[in-house]
Amino acid sequence: MKFYTNDRIEIAYDDFGNSTQTPVVILSGIGAYKEYWQATIQALVAKNYRVINIDARNQGQSEHTRKGLRITRHAMDLRELLIKLHVKHPILMGNSMGAATMFAYVSLFGEQEVAALVDVDQSPKMINDDQWQYGFTDLHWDDFHMRLRQPLGKPTYHNFDDQLFAKLQTLKQQYPYDAELNYPLLLDHATQDWRDVVTSLQKPLLVVTGDHSPFFPVAVGNVMEQMNPLVQATTIMNAGHLVMAEQPCQFNQTLLSFLATVGAA
Repeated sequence: MKFYTNDRIEIAYDDFGNSTQTPVVILSGIGAYKEYWQATIQALVAKNYRVINIDARNQGQSEHTRKGLRITRHAMDLRELLIKLHVKHPILMGNSMGAATMFAYVSLFGEQEVAALVDVDQSPKMINDDQWQYGFTDLHWDDFHMRLRQPLGKPTYHNFDDQLFAKLQTLKQQYPYDAELNYPLLLDHATQDWRDVVTSLQKPLLVVTGDHSPFFPVAVGNVMEQMNPLVQATTIMNAGHLVMAEQPCQFNQTLLSFLATVGAA
């Protein structure tokens, strides 16, 4: 399915399940494809959730463009889609930059209509400094723009299953990701600080980290728990950055247990 944003960019999304059920909205990371989440989508639909899964602009089957290369524009794209689909009180779930989009959405539009949030392996502050050592690996203010010009490295620790791997290889050939085009967005993403959003949240937030994430320290989840009593952190074993695709059974069990505690189904 596709819709056009107010700046006339075509966004691809999927809408699974019954429209009368509790909606879960999925936001993927930079350079990712919405199909990474296929096992989680199946588990959620089986538990009677509605699942809306989005390819961000410049990613997957969405339009590639130089317009709106900002996290705030991604949050606006999400807002416009939720309005178009008449979605009320969604659970927002994002991996990597998708979680940053989720935090931007709350910062811009408030959390009144959000039921809960799920952050999958994303720190609220990417750049490390003297007061913060829980950001992206080796990313500091003096060289972040050069560091992000380099390949970020392998995001996974555990291999995907064969069927997902084959599907992703096909998608990468059909809809290749352009890292150079999206570099301004990566810079914008890196310079944000969402700690105030986490601290002030009045809705439950689940933070899921991979025990072998190559990008963020496992301890970031525990640090976020200390910011706000509504934050619950957990670590999935034998997983890297793409936790939901590397260890889908463990991830889905953790996710569904959390959603049951917030009364979201």
